[in-house]
Amino acid sequence: MLHRVRLFDSHCHLDDAKLAGDLAEVLARAEQNGLIGMATIGCDLRSSLFALHLAEKYPQITCAVGVHPSDSKDLDAKGFAELAELAAAPEARAVGEIGLDYYWDSTPRDVQRKWFVEQIHLAKDLHKPIVIHDREAHGDLFNIVRQEKAGEFGGIMHCFSGSWELAKEALRMNFYISIAGPVTYKNARQLPEVVQNCPLDRLLIETDSPYLTPEPRRGKVNEPANVFFVAEKVAALRGMDIEEIAEITTANACKFYGISLN
Repeated sequence: MLHRVRLFDSHCHLDDAKLAGDLAEVLARAEQNGLIGMATIGCDLRSSLFALHLAEKYPQITCAVGVHPSDSKDLDAKGFAELAELAAAPEARAVGEIGLDYYWDSTPRDVQRKWFVEQIHLAKDLHKPIVIHDREAHGDLFNIVRQEKAGEFGGIMHCFSGSWELAKEALRMNFYISIAGPVTYKNARQLPEVVQNCPLDRLLIETDSPYLTPEPRRGKVNEPANVFFVAEKVAALRGMDIEEIAEITTANACKFYGISLN
């Protein structure tokens, strides 16, 4: 059955040592599970440079470059200039992941907000979309997105964890809703409603690997191959075949990242 499924993992972190040290096998398992593409996402300058390197080397990999809110405390004018250079590369299809994280709170909130806005401006200057990280910061984040018209060139609400009401607001601002492994968890309360109501042309799936491993692999290191289980759950919630959900979400990812895959 797997050979009939054409999947795209819209958000993973192949720079992580848990994946990078075994990359050939990770990519082989992804292909075996039906993946025709994946987007590896930067969180700081090092991982962004690595993501760009992978996108240049492997045809099935695309990338975004950016500085995660928890890493933004280390960003300065020199680092931002380096990031801008990376983001201008044609292989860098988006700026991300950027946003706000009030859960870990390891970076002062005003610093997070400053660099979030600066990276939105960078993306708009380059006419590129953005990939947003939002954890326990819905109010401030959506205020900034609204004020900055951040969705002008498109965007993804990565690993969406909010309510359907919040998803509707994101959709109005030209964002895709990306669903990750937590949709498979027994305690997933809001995500089923989001999945069931989200317009199919704005729906994406991801692993956020090596984090948030879906059932039935929970407890193990996550990897892009496991996006199959996210697709399976999304298909079940929509009352659709997994092949159809795979085709739709893959087409959406290719459109967002501006790529064409065979």
